[in-house]
Amino acid sequence: MAVQPSSLYVASPVMLLATLNPDGTPNLAPASSYWALGSMACLGLEDGGQTYENLQSRPEITINFPSPQLLSAVGRLAGTTGRNPVPAAKAAHHRYVHDKFGEAGLTPEASELVDPPRVAECMVQMEAAVRHDRRGVGAYHIVEVEVLRVWAAPQIVADDGTNIASDTWQPCLDVFRRFYGVDSATEYRLH
Repeated sequence: MAVQPSSLYVASPVMLLATLNPDGTPNLAPASSYWALGSMACLGLEDGGQTYENLQSRPEITINFPSPQLLSAVGRLAGTTGRNPVPAAKAAHHRYVHDKFGEAGLTPEASELVDPPRVAECMVQMEAAVRHDRRGVGAYHIVEVEVLRVWAAPQIVADDGTNIASDTWQPCLDVFRRFYGVDSATEYRLH
């Protein structure tokens, strides 16, 4: 049977993206459009969102991958925007929040190679710089970033010291707009 799902996310990692606002404060936004090849990653970002706007003037970002235990923090950000005033397209479902780290109950941690902070509670974090920005279909952009440094909590680093031990760390996945921890069949609903 042919279907028309509201989303084409068969499975994509849930992320928290940190950028810097014009006043130098951090913006933090949940996202789930990501794929990578080598040291390059592609992020799908909404046109008019604060994350995309910030990258226009400061093309640096951190990509932070929450574990299932952090999904409530991700949920606290789901209906927020760093844009003030709230764009018309988001006005019905979003509210402006300046301190997104505070709203989520998360801790900014200094990065070493880029200015935006990392999310201390995330066990995998990446510092990256924008290399290309392409207009996608509709109101989306495909932003290609070069990952400059990857951070991992020591307890999830494999014995060889070069990889993440996937049996000890489980990311969150967006599966057709429902969030899951891959360590279980438990669904975490945010909407």
